Amino acid sequence: MIEESGNKRKTMAEKRQLFIEMRAQNFDVIRLSTYRTACKLRFVQKRCNLHLVDIWNMIEAFRDNGLNTLDHATEISVSRLETVISSIYYQLNKRLPSTHQISVEQSISLLLNFMIAAYDSEGRGKLTVFSVKAMLATMCGGKMLDKLRYVFSQMSDSSGLMIFSKFDQFLKEVLKLPTAVFEGPSFGYTEHSVRTCFPQQRKIMLNMFLDTMMADPPPQCLVWLPLMHRLAHVENVFHPVECSYCRCESMMGFRYRCQQCHNYQLCQNCFWRGHASGPHSNQHQMKEHSSWKSPAKKLSHAISKSLGCVPTREPPHPVFPEQPEKPLDLAHIVPPRPLTNMNDTVVSHMSSGGPTPTKSVLESPSRLDEEHRLIARYAARLAAEAGNVTRPPTDLSFNFDANKQQRQLIAELENKNREILQEIQRLRLEHEQASQPTPEKAQQNPTLLAELRLLRQRKDELEQRMSALQESRRELMVQLEELMKLLKAQATGSPHTSPTHGGSRPMPMPVRSTSAGSTPTHCPQDSLSGVGGDVQEAFAQAEEGAEEEEEKMQNGKDRG
Repeated sequence: MIEESGNKRKTMAEKRQLFIEMRAQNFDVIRLSTYRTACKLRFVQKRCNLHLVDIWNMIEAFRDNGLNTLDHATEISVSRLETVISSIYYQLNKRLPSTHQISVEQSISLLLNFMIAAYDSEGRGKLTVFSVKAMLATMCGGKMLDKLRYVFSQMSDSSGLMIFSKFDQFLKEVLKLPTAVFEGPSFGYTEHSVRTCFPQQRKIMLNMFLDTMMADPPPQCLVWLPLMHRLAHVENVFHPVECSYCRCESMMGFRYRCQQCHNYQLCQNCFWRGHASGPHSNQHQMKEHSSWKSPAKKLSHAISKSLGCVPTREPPHPVFPEQPEKPLDLAHIVPPRPLTNMNDTVVSHMSSGGPTPTKSVLESPSRLDEEHRLIARYAARLAAEAGNVTRPPTDLSFNFDANKQQRQLIAELENKNREILQEIQRLRLEHEQASQPTPEKAQQNPTLLAELRLLRQRKDELEQRMSALQESRRELMVQLEELMKLLKAQATGSPHTSPTHGGSRPMPMPVRSTSAGSTPTHCPQDSLSGVGGDVQEAFAQAEEGAEEEEEKMQNGKDRG
């Protein structure tokens, strides 16, 4: 009896562990509900290591566990959900280096208990397939565009039109996430949530759906979703500016600049908590910056803007075709066998009675016989199709004659082509002989000799200028590489929340900077990566430009 009560207390402690850790972060002092919700969900995402799994890995896990073949309304047990989560984390550890392995058991426990608390508040022990897909697709890492494309594929029909009832169901499921972190009063589901996203009942295609979800501002009920992605983007962004309130010498994350007070800037911790000093008030309009520009860069940007040299802003997402792509016909392909080495480990963590396949089941004789039957059936079908397309001998002889005529025609065209190339070569030699002046011709025509000397001098000048430009470009690329290495070394901090309290007056939402969409980082672990590829590409462009210049000069020499 005492042992059972001890196990129950341990189970309750595991279920409440994530929420206890979240409360210890003191996110509730953040005054704006949008930032408060995004910070809480970002904490859950990182604590469960979901930021290391992108949407493509999630889709692969859904397929490996057979969720892609189930109806959205199908309910799965908690033990099967644990199997899905386990496969996600075990596959993640295979992709990570040995020095960055995660604690799989702890991650499984945290995520499983959070999903049960969010989607099984009644304690029935079952979740729908759509709930699992919506939650994991929203909370995983990766680009927001890719997530929204996958979500739309789950809500659209065969013609690419969004089904409003499924979108309403998606809102019900995804808005359970803010409710799970105690932000239901601000972002809970209501019957009017769909109308706030799409006021007019009309045909919604993929591009229109992406335009609405990625707009600035986004729909009110989902305003925390893009902010959660921006938080991930700016966690390692460094601002060499002093905070006007806490006087810290630099900032990490977001930077907020007052639009009324001169050179008054706040770090994200002070702004989120409503701190103000001097003539500044938290009622003033603030501008949110997610990157840092030096004064020299700001001046050059202002000059370029005044001269009309600033390029037009790219659209928030590429334009996708309206009609969905036709799926491949894989009806006769033998499905791949699941990985047995992972399932052997997964079985030890499953509850009793779970549907996880073991190694003995995967390699049982009945399963091998079934695969052999599928292979034999597929081979028989191919043989039958080959027999149906057998042609009579007359058709074969006719095709043989036609092929013979085509080969003769090809041979004639090749002979003509060869003759034309020989003629071109002969004319080129005559042209070169005529263009090269002999000493007798030079003595008879001094003007031709002077023009030839000027052309050669011009050629030398162009070659020197081209080599100088190439050398200058190489030096710039080397400097760029060194600057990027310096930025990587500096971007090692992370935002730290201070447990200070503010008043209860309402604050205006900050205005995003136009450079907010150009944050150089995608995920914390991908911060400032890929610089070498950009430098190599710049070198490649320089070499291509040099080749083009040489070709132009050579053509000019031939014409001369």
